Amino acid sequence: MNTVFHMSLPCKNIKKTKEFYSQDLGFEIGRETDKWIDINIHKNQLTFVLVEDFNFEYPNYSLENETLPTFHFGLVLDNESWDEIYDAINRWSVDAIIKKTFFEEKNGEHNSFFVQDPNGYYVEFKTFKEYNEIFM
Repeated sequence: MNTVFHMSLPCKNIKKTKEFYSQDLGFEIGRETDKWIDINIHKNQLTFVLVEDFNFEYPNYSLENETLPTFHFGLVLDNESWDEIYDAINRWSVDAIIKKTFFEEKNGEHNSFFVQDPNGYYVEFKTFKEYNEIFM
């Protein structure tokens, strides 16, 4: 079975969202209207739909003494790609990037960093010490 992941999220501003995902992160734009836009994230479909104000009740959670954004999505990359993307984003990002190693010396050890998009969502990029431990 060849599958593609799809997620749809509310968005505050289509133009800023498009600029962030295409210009800042380098992802391809798919179909779009003035009310929604599809983003091609490594052959997975992320759709943003323009809505009025939205609010999430629990914006954060704690993991290994770090406060992390509850509402986030992202990519699992190989180490080399992760380093390249981190370096590229770190050159233009004016906001602090949350960067951390989780589960150090344990099953599932991985490095992650987060960047915030114009809608308040966080995009996580992670790389595992052992790729086969993604779901373990």
